[in-house]
Amino acid sequence: MSVIIELVNASGERGLPLRRLFKLWAEAALAGAGKAGLYSNLSIRIVNSDESASLNQHYRHKHYATNVLSFPVPEQMQAAGQLGDLALCAAVIKQEAGEQKKTVGNHWAHLVVHGVLHLLGYDHEHNKDAKKMETLEVKILASLGIPDPYQS
Repeated sequence: MSVIIELVNASGERGLPLRRLFKLWAEAALAGAGKAGLYSNLSIRIVNSDESASLNQHYRHKHYATNVLSFPVPEQMQAAGQLGDLALCAAVIKQEAGEQKKTVGNHWAHLVVHGVLHLLGYDHEHNKDAKKMETLEVKILASLGIPDPYQS
């Protein structure tokens, strides 16, 4: 079962990755986590800095725009194939890619993979969990021909 991506560009940004790339990255994350074929729907909203900051404030009580926010759905919706929602901030992603000397496309891929892993329950609040999540991200990205995002 392939993932259907509901993609909304609410950011006003141009030059975003193609829908097929979002699908490729999400499916790679699911496969890498051993969850291929279990989910059929993922919603992705590309937001501007103001919307990202507002969402981050409301849900995480943090006062700034962030690169990706993940919103898992209840278990019964997951059982029906819905993975959840991602809010990706185009401006933050572009800025971070420049600061980190990465291609913008590779950074988009990393953050989609990162967000999907969050939807699957991975987190990086504790060192042990962060190492597990980062190792999986690196493996998934390598399968896509993308270098380790944690190496400078």
